[in-house]
Amino acid sequence: MLRPESSRIEPNQLSEPNPPEKPLSSGTPDVDIQRELTKLEEMLFDSPHIPLTKYTLIDEEAFLTQLDVVRASLPEAFEKSQKIVQQGEDILLQAEDYAQEILEAAERQAQQILDDMGIVQQAELEAKQIRQRVQQECETLQEQTRTDIEQMRRQAQQELAQLRQLALEECEDIQNGADDYADSVLNSIEQQLTDMLRVIRNGRQQLYQDVPPGQPQDKDGIGGSGSRSSSASPKKKGG
Repeated sequence: MLRPESSRIEPNQLSEPNPPEKPLSSGTPDVDIQRELTKLEEMLFDSPHIPLTKYTLIDEEAFLTQLDVVRASLPEAFEKSQKIVQQGEDILLQAEDYAQEILEAAERQAQQILDDMGIVQQAELEAKQIRQRVQQECETLQEQTRTDIEQMRRQAQQELAQLRQLALEECEDIQNGADDYADSVLNSIEQQLTDMLRVIRNGRQQLYQDVPPGQPQDKDGIGGSGSRSSSASPKKKGG
């Protein structure tokens, strides 16, 4: 018969069950979104810039299409986040199964010692200590996993809000730039038309400056069609 000291259960004496598998890396959920946003930024930088201004001409249809691509990538990011949450829950389940296997192995070993040596109290004490230790480790692992999952979820929400705000600000800047550019073009056209009208009026005044007194004039103070023929005759005679 073995000595009483040999009845103590050591962790390395237990049949070690298969440990839970390590989770595969799922990658960051914003990889695809980052690539699409980079394309959006390149589209803006590659667009022609209006000289001497801070404005840029951009293909509105292509820009909106790229925004739709970014918007379509957001559900995929949420799906990846959900997969990470599910993976965390699977880790918890695997950890619980692993702990249960350790407890069962400890109980089997304790029962074998009891059968061989009959030291009931010592076996129960060792099994209780192992159970408490494993339970504490499982609780620590569960708490840490929940904390990590909550942190990843909050980070994903913050990144989504920042992306949405950035897209709205860029759209507003582009719209304001287009409005300012259209106003500038119309202003230039209006100035050109004003200059042309001034040249026309000066030419008419030069044409009809010899209209006789009392001759009917149009609303601009210049002779009408009748005065045009009468003022042209003296010029022909003078020639």
